[in-house]
Amino acid sequence: MIEASKLRAGMTFEADGKLIKVLDASHHKPGKGNTIMRMKLRDVRTGSTFDTTYRPDEKFEQAIIETVPAQYLYQMDDMAFFMNNETYDQYEIPVANIKEELLYILENSDVKIQFFGTEVIGVTVPTTVELTVTETQPSIKGATVTGSGKPATLETGLVVNVPDFIEAGQKLVINTAEGTYVSRA
Repeated sequence: MIEASKLRAGMTFEADGKLIKVLDASHHKPGKGNTIMRMKLRDVRTGSTFDTTYRPDEKFEQAIIETVPAQYLYQMDDMAFFMNNETYDQYEIPVANIKEELLYILENSDVKIQFFGTEVIGVTVPTTVELTVTETQPSIKGATVTGSGKPATLETGLVVNVPDFIEAGQKLVINTAEGTYVSRA
C-alpha cells in the first residue's frame, strides 16, 4: 500500500478496480482546512484523463508494472503491433492508448512494453530519438542558433520548434519527455 502523499508522476496504482497512472501530483494547503493532494490522473485501460483530490493519508495498492524489450513492427487500422525481442511473441496495442508514444517511434524501433500481470498496458520510448524533418520553412540566410525558431514536421507527424537553419531532410535528435529539439544528428 502507498499513501497519496507518496505518489509521484509516472507511478501507477489501483483504485476502484481501475489501473491509474499519475500524470501530475502536488500538495495543496488551502487557507482553512487540511492539506490535500491535487492529482492529474489517467485511466490506463480507457486512456481518459481526469483531475481529482485525495487526503494525503489515503492508501492505494501500488501496481507492479513489468517492462519487456520489444520492437515496433507496424500499425494497421487502429492497432499497433510489437514483437518481444527475446521470445518473438507479438502484441497488439490499440493506437488510442499509445498515440503520444507513436509520435516518437518508427517501424523497427526498439521500445519497452509495459505489462500489468499479463495485460499489455503501454509503451515506453527511449529518452531521445532521431527523426528526419519532412517539412519546414526554407532556412534563412545568416540565421543563428539563438533565433526564435520555426515549426518543423517530422517523419512521424510530430511538430517541433527548431532553429532557423534546419532544413527538410535533416536528421534531428528529439527529447521524448518534453517533445523538444535537442540537436542535429
